[in-house]
Amino acid sequence: MIIRGRTLHPGTATGEPIRLTAPLSFWGGTDEHGRIVDAHHPQCGAVLTGRILLMESGRGSSSASSVLAEQIRARTAPAAIILTRPDPIIPLGALVAAELYNLNLPVVLAPYDAIPDDALLQVSATPTEATITWTTFTQ
Repeated sequence: MIIRGRTLHPGTATGEPIRLTAPLSFWGGTDEHGRIVDAHHPQCGAVLTGRILLMESGRGSSSASSVLAEQIRARTAPAAIILTRPDPIIPLGALVAAELYNLNLPVVLAPYDAIPDDALLQVSATPTEATITWTTFTQ
């Protein structure tokens, strides 16, 4: 199956999905290891590092972009982020990491309801198009 989306920041990534049930702010919501530490978040304790993060949108603070950029540098960020609503803060963090550290984290705007939780996702985001494909583990 292929889902097409809109590129908010280009890049390619492969990883297992992690679907958040609530928006997340990287500032104060995650630690330096990529773990959700926001005690009020439903998935508190989950590790995002190397996973394909599926969430509706981010949850503010403009400082979240610098936290995400630093996690990208430290390689504790998600491998890619797929959003269903536009969010300017998350792509900004990816852009800063690309400019400062030459590291690209794809950020894509796409519907992800059809993506199974037990899959290996591949995200390819060029400046003109984004595609998400997967292989399920239960085949």
